Amino acid sequence: MDRLTALTVFRHVVELKSFAAAARHMRLSPAAVSKNIGELEAHLGVRLLNRTTRRMSLTEAGTLYYDQIVRVLDELEEADSSLGPLQRRPTGLLRVSAPMTLTLVCLSPALPKFLARHPELSLDLRMDDRRVDIVEEGFDVAIRASDRLEDSSLIARRLMTMPHVVCGAPSYFERSGAPASPESLEDHTCIQFTLSGHVDEWTFEKAGRSVRIPVNGRYRVTSSLAVRDALRAGFGLSLMPLAYVREDIEQGRLQTVLDDWSAVNLSVYAVYPSRRHVVAKVRAFLDFLVEELGPGASAPRD
Repeated sequence: MDRLTALTVFRHVVELKSFAAAARHMRLSPAAVSKNIGELEAHLGVRLLNRTTRRMSLTEAGTLYYDQIVRVLDELEEADSSLGPLQRRPTGLLRVSAPMTLTLVCLSPALPKFLARHPELSLDLRMDDRRVDIVEEGFDVAIRASDRLEDSSLIARRLMTMPHVVCGAPSYFERSGAPASPESLEDHTCIQFTLSGHVDEWTFEKAGRSVRIPVNGRYRVTSSLAVRDALRAGFGLSLMPLAYVREDIEQGRLQTVLDDWSAVNLSVYAVYPSRRHVVAKVRAFLDFLVEELGPGASAPRD
């Protein structure tokens, strides 16, 4: 027995005072209506309806049961209706986790535009470079930059690629010289971003050849912006996302080296819990991310 169907059939039989009318209303056969009522009575162990060929009436148990299930069915209908706006338009609170520097450089200037576009939506943006558990911590979407995502049941939508370059200040290269090859990086002061997947080893490729270079230095830090500050001060060199240092390179504050080698490319993903029943606020934010970070977007990227 489908309990919800049986309850709904019982309600319509009572309110329409007819098995046949309930069958027409629910687009069921009269036999299906009788079957649902019979199975419901068997399940409850009581007779709900007195019925003859000419008339039908509620029993005392049926009257009590009807009064109870009407409230339940009305509350279920109200609950279903309350979700309608969430599916039709972006409303409510959207909780997003995103890396600090990526958000500040590529995304945060456009977020007011997103909120203006969806006036019934509120955004709780947590900028944190750690890898959050979006299900356990209650996030709707997480933005992640990685050369590979861990296996999980989460859905990942690729947004953009972030090429990396080795760079430093002209003053550093005047003092220490420029590395002629990846291997010569071992003789240089390397600034390490400790939350990256390549903190202790940088990989380079050229003409089908791949080399992995172990790096170490006196300064390890959990912020890409702090790495950039140290680069500007001439403290050393580092492997940086091009988007984070593009303006510094264009204005001469930093310069790249080993340009004939390809360094790591990170992909940026939007990660969310499920592809099924994605609510409107999440769909709207995913579309916004593609607009700002995806192909043809104006955000700093290559």
